[in-house]
Amino acid sequence: MSNVQNYIDQNQKRFEEELFELLRIPSVSTNSSHKPDVKKAAEFLRDNLISIGIEKAELHETPGNPIIYAEHSEAGPGKPTVLIYGHYDVQPPDPLHLWKTPPFEPVVRNGAVYARGASDDKGQAFTHVKALEAWLKSGEKLPVNIKILFEGEEEIGSPNLVPFIKQNKEMLKCDMVLISDTSMFAKDTPSITYGLRGLAYMEVDVIGPNRDLHSGVYGGTIKNPLNAMCEIMAKLIDDDGRVTIPGFYDDVQELTPEEKSAYAKLPYDEEALKKELDIDAITGEKGYTTLERRSARPTLDMNGMWGGYQGEGAKTVLPSMASAKVSMRLVPDQDHKKIARLFADYIHQIKPEGVRVEVRDHHGGEPAVTDLHFYGLQAASEAFHAVYGKKPLFSREGGSIPIVADFEKVLGVNSILMGFGLNSDSIHSPNEHFSLNDFHRGIKTSAKFFEVLPKYK
Repeated sequence: MSNVQNYIDQNQKRFEEELFELLRIPSVSTNSSHKPDVKKAAEFLRDNLISIGIEKAELHETPGNPIIYAEHSEAGPGKPTVLIYGHYDVQPPDPLHLWKTPPFEPVVRNGAVYARGASDDKGQAFTHVKALEAWLKSGEKLPVNIKILFEGEEEIGSPNLVPFIKQNKEMLKCDMVLISDTSMFAKDTPSITYGLRGLAYMEVDVIGPNRDLHSGVYGGTIKNPLNAMCEIMAKLIDDDGRVTIPGFYDDVQELTPEEKSAYAKLPYDEEALKKELDIDAITGEKGYTTLERRSARPTLDMNGMWGGYQGEGAKTVLPSMASAKVSMRLVPDQDHKKIARLFADYIHQIKPEGVRVEVRDHHGGEPAVTDLHFYGLQAASEAFHAVYGKKPLFSREGGSIPIVADFEKVLGVNSILMGFGLNSDSIHSPNEHFSLNDFHRGIKTSAKFFEVLPKYK
């Protein structure tokens, strides 16, 4: 193993340059004009996997963007098989004017690389590719069998990944899935995410008159769709921070005493959080701690609302329509399809007279929780301890990686969520960045995980 770690130390600069090359590719999956760029990123990763000595690495075309599949079975029968999952597509960089440097021109500042996709998820996924290179190029025998699945549609709900997994269950057969698309609890505080919230993402249209109207001529006689939207949205959460949709909490699984104990061990500074976000209060559902609300309780939030005139100056108009996007984060055992139906039914129930509503279910995913006693988690804990010098904390993540639940349902395996980023990395926001120190420590932790995993099986 010392040869592996030495190889990583000796190749740090090259690893960074290869990551920067990947980050320069604007693989934005939400914008069809970037489809060639998304494929270019896929080809870059495939070619890199081939160059490091992976036995098999290929692109599988889908109705959308390509899926990369690779495998290396040097360890042989009886050894654990780890399926590494990641995504090479990225969020749009907008708003561009808030970036200090261009989003697809990687720049190093204060020990971090700034670029779209640096942390989510190119940088984190690439740690495993370089860890594998260290094993394959250092002369050591890789002690586990490896399969790799990288997709280019995670940021748009992975519409083609689940069908691919179902069609290739035998090819993807493994003992566990290894994912680095989450965050550490805090800087220099290694942590393992054992649970993710699910997601139901909705869009609501409130439709009024057949055209925009003069607010002086028609004001006070018709229901303004923007006013109606505000009324509807205001009724979705009560004064105690509880979602008011009937049946919303029916299937919610409460935290176990063991989980509550794990939460109590997590370091948390509420004043520091308020300072970081420049706010004067932390709010949420009454009866739960901030950390519990942030990752183990369901939520409902507006992500955007629009309608009417938004240009410079004034225009006295009553808009004919208003729209809003709403995301609901879900916990075990909430079903995103059921929640989407309950949401739509309630919106129709509470809409005011004088307007009609249309509700669309964009996409969703199921929550997932891994048993804290799973042997893969224990191996990951040892790997983090060896590299970071301290035992990792165990926490749930407030965000969603819907494919984790699908891996469990289709392949019947748990996922190890080994994150190296930070919540302060500005993922999905301007000036996204990723600590290069944690990029290199991530490579070492991944390599160590492959070494120690067989002894836990």
